[in-house]
Parts: sequence; C-alpha cells; structure tokens
Amino acid sequence: MPDLRRGVLFGVAAYTMWGLFPLYWPLLKPSGAVEILAHRMVWSLVAVAAVLAVRRHWSWFRELARRPGKLGLLSLAAIVITVNWGTYIYAVNTGHVVESALGYFISPLVNVLFGVVLLRERLRPLQWAAVGFGALAVLVLTVDYGRPPWIALTLGMSFGAYGLVKKRANVAATESLAVETLVLLLPALGYLLFLQGTGAATFGTEGVWHAVLLASAGLVTAVPLICFGAAAISVPLSTIGLLQYIAPILQFACGVLIVQEVMPPSRWIGFAIVWVALAVFTYDSLRAARAAARLRRSAALAGEPAGGPAGGAAGDQPLRSTT
Repeated sequence: MPDLRRGVLFGVAAYTMWGLFPLYWPLLKPSGAVEILAHRMVWSLVAVAAVLAVRRHWSWFRELARRPGKLGLLSLAAIVITVNWGTYIYAVNTGHVVESALGYFISPLVNVLFGVVLLRERLRPLQWAAVGFGALAVLVLTVDYGRPPWIALTLGMSFGAYGLVKKRANVAATESLAVETLVLLLPALGYLLFLQGTGAATFGTEGVWHAVLLASAGLVTAVPLICFGAAAISVPLSTIGLLQYIAPILQFACGVLIVQEVMPPSRWIGFAIVWVALAVFTYDSLRAARAAARLRRSAALAGEPAGGPAGGAAGDQPLRSTT
C-alpha cells in the first residue's frame, strides 16, 4: 500500500478512536473522573513502556536527559494535558459530551489566537473572519447555556497550549508520552494509594471486568496516539488538518444521537456559527497551502532554494492530535 494511503488510514483510525471516547469513559463508572484520570496516567506509562520495549528503543532517553530545556517543556506539557484529560473525562461522564465536542471544534481557532498573542504572527483577512465567527459562536452559546461554555473553553485552550508546548519540545509522540506519563506517575500513584487506603477506590472492588476496563485506559490512550504518529510521518499537514475534524464530529454525534443531550435551537445556531468559522478557516488554510506549494515548485524550476520566505501567518499548519 502506498505510504500516503496507509498514512491516511492511520490518521482516520486515530481520529475515529478519539471521536468514540465518549462511549468508553462512561463504562468506567462508578469511578470518579479523578480516579479514572489517575489510572489513565499510570496505565498509559505501562502501555508506552511496552511499545518501547518491543521496539527496543531506549537510546533516546539518554539523549533527552541531557536536554533540560526539553524535559522542562515536556513536564509543562504533562501538566497541561492533565487539565485537558481531566476536564474531558468529567465532561463526558457528567453528560456534557456536546460541549466537549465544541472544545475540539474551536481548538484550531485557539491555535490561531495563540499564534497572534504569543508568537506575534500576522493573520490573513479570512483568518480574522474565522476568529470573529468563533467569538460570536461562544457569545451565542454563553447566552444559550446561561454561562460561558467553560468546559469547551478549557478543552480548547488546554489542547492549544499542549500543542504549542509539544511543538516547541519537538519530541516524537511515543517518546513524549512516555516522559509526560513518567512525570505524572508519582502524583497519580499517590492518589490511587490514598483511595485504596481510605476504602474509596473502585479498582478491585467493582469486579474483574471493571478493573480490566480501568487498566485498558493505557491502551485506549496509546493506540490512537501511535496511529497518529504513523500518519504524521507520511501525510501532509493540510490533510491532517482536515482529518482532525473527524473526532469532534463523532463526539458531537455521540452526544446528540446516543447520549441524546438536549439541543435547543439557540445551541444549534451557536454550533452552526462554529462550523462556518471552521469552513472559512479550512478554506483559507488549503488556499495558503496550495499557494506555498506553487511557490516551491516555481523556486525549484528557477533553481532557487525551495523553502521560500521565513515566517508566515498563523494557522498555516494546524496541529494534530486530541485526547
């Protein structure tokens, strides 16, 4: 199978699994969100360590240990993803699946805002239009919910921050997850031991099947990430940027069709504005990618360096993974 087609299939598999997460986390009840999060941290490290052991791939750790800057960034990423994972599990298990989907719908727009505020990048007019539509959607949904959609905003902001930190760290996905979960191991284990000591733990007290499901959180975390890593190697970022919408679309469908959350007309209007914003954003990103490709081809034909001018507007290469 050609590399591109195989990469697209891996990408579709990764985002489909992420999109179906709302069907998995409720299976772990009566465990609370924090207990599930702690188990996810511990068992993810076990799963990633098993993958690295099969690959006999440990040399990277010695090199990374000599790079305190990268270790610091990955530690920060661990904290940010803890906020993201915990918020998402809480949202799904308390009946806020649709609002959690909103968080991942708006994450590309959050990335653009981070580019402007933190990296001082300049936006193209259509990017400004997309951000404006996104802000309008949040306002409409704030009126609809009677409060700011804090779950969606927390997920969008934390995921955007996580992507930004990971981009700066520039460490491969599996290795990065290994370090992040290692950083989280002690507090996660400490919390689980506290639950066991107080008799509040559900692991081992709710039957074998429940214990297996809690332990499977490691595989549920690692498998889609590995699939995504395989896709990222061979699939253009513009294609990854389109594939990323699979996850929130499936999450939204789970919330509306399976969980059957209430969707008043005002909420549909808010989501429709978000989708308009994403359509504008995607159109502009694809147009910019095609223009950059034409520029590289022209430069190659003229015998000039293919890299083109440095810099560029925010959002040209949207990020690409989810919880």
